[in-house]
Amino acid sequence: MLQPNLAVVEPGPSSALPQNVEAEAALLGALMIDNRLAEDIQLKLRPEHFYEPLHGRIYEQILRLLDKNMIASPVTLRPLFEQDEEMKELGGPAYLAQLTGSGAAIIGARDFAEQIYDLALLRALVGVGRDMVEQALDTSDEVDPKSQIENAESALYRVAEEGGGESSVKSFASAATMAIKMAEKALNSGGGLSGITTGLESVNVKTGGLHHSDLLILAGRPGMGKSSLATNIGFAAAERYLQDMEDGIEPEKSAGAAVAFFSLEMSADQLATRILAEQSRISSETLRMGKITQEEFRSLARAAAKLQNVPFYIDDTPGLTIAALRTRARRLKRQKGIGLIIVDYLQLLQGTGKASNDNRVQEISEISRGLKTLAKELNVPVMALSQLSRAVEQRENKRPQLADLRESGSIEQDADIVMFIYREEYYLAFQKPTEATEGDDAKDVAAFLAWQESMAKKYGHAELIVAKQRHGSTGTVDLHFEARFTRFSDRAVEGRMPEIRG
Repeated sequence: MLQPNLAVVEPGPSSALPQNVEAEAALLGALMIDNRLAEDIQLKLRPEHFYEPLHGRIYEQILRLLDKNMIASPVTLRPLFEQDEEMKELGGPAYLAQLTGSGAAIIGARDFAEQIYDLALLRALVGVGRDMVEQALDTSDEVDPKSQIENAESALYRVAEEGGGESSVKSFASAATMAIKMAEKALNSGGGLSGITTGLESVNVKTGGLHHSDLLILAGRPGMGKSSLATNIGFAAAERYLQDMEDGIEPEKSAGAAVAFFSLEMSADQLATRILAEQSRISSETLRMGKITQEEFRSLARAAAKLQNVPFYIDDTPGLTIAALRTRARRLKRQKGIGLIIVDYLQLLQGTGKASNDNRVQEISEISRGLKTLAKELNVPVMALSQLSRAVEQRENKRPQLADLRESGSIEQDADIVMFIYREEYYLAFQKPTEATEGDDAKDVAAFLAWQESMAKKYGHAELIVAKQRHGSTGTVDLHFEARFTRFSDRAVEGRMPEIRG
């Protein structure tokens, strides 16, 4: 993995690295004259940003003394550098006093710090570029250009993100302003929706939508419809974003988002088939087998034309590592402005550590932490699908619980929201008794009729169980599932008219 080196990179024979040793010396002198300057400067500038290693060590010791509530001056720093070989070459600890020779440096201290930092970034870019060239020219190892490109992108992104430290601390006023904007967005959307829409009113009411920097886990046993629900949610968000843009709504005020869907299980065309089936209301099985009428084909073509501009991007690369996924997500954020990431599914991702192969629990922990970090880093919601352990099948009550999350408790710990999808109809179908006829025993007839009645009650009924939610209450949301079209929708509540959407 390429690492941006912000310390000294040895210059080649034909070029000198960007640096300003005089600015470094002036800044250190200013800091020793007025220790208060360090309060702002240390938020951004680190010892490794100095080109001259000795200057980096002096800066580090100044920060350590200040951290102990001591005064950092040539006198207090002197004992720390009496044995420093490089300091001896410059005349010993007396060099510290020389640095404070120009009191005028105090006025430009912040400008010096900014320039030192910028030059360090330029040196880091030089280092990344050289590593790229060296690796590209080295054919002694296995040649893997795609991996090299991903590593280079990661390294460049880390260099680009170097300036993020100073913005991580926010005043209460700025944090409160952000909270007010969220409340305003919820109010303007008709109440209840402060994040990105799920396309399901009942889920929006329960969760307030999908919130920036949140990690959401959507889990369930195979056959429950996890991928279908995630696809429905992602596509609804992308459609809403397109509609809001056409209506002239500013992107930051939109209740939708451009979506990146990382499909590690299904190919892009399979996913597109599901979406087209849902939108055109043609059975996905009929679509795959080509058993459609001319009218249905025209309906399909209309749906495809309508959806052509929807900002829904599919990456179906198999066997992605968490590092590669983060690199690709950053690229999509930069190029396409994505506002929602969906990963189908978490257990198909691979870790990056050497111990990953030996310890699956540790690997899943790394992946869940990586997804949460990605959500915070890009400030977008990340929805990751997850399989549940087989322990569910051993219980009489098969509704999932948090303890059923497979392979790691860290999934539950890292997630802001954990949701389970459960369809009792799926399990009832396996309990079907032999179909009764007129000559059969009355008990057999009664059992079959009771099963038939249970199936009728649960047909198309799905439960979305919100088992954990940092921002709100837990509970269950009732949904309707149309298996033919792989489509989830709000369940009609008796005595309540459905809302007409404009």
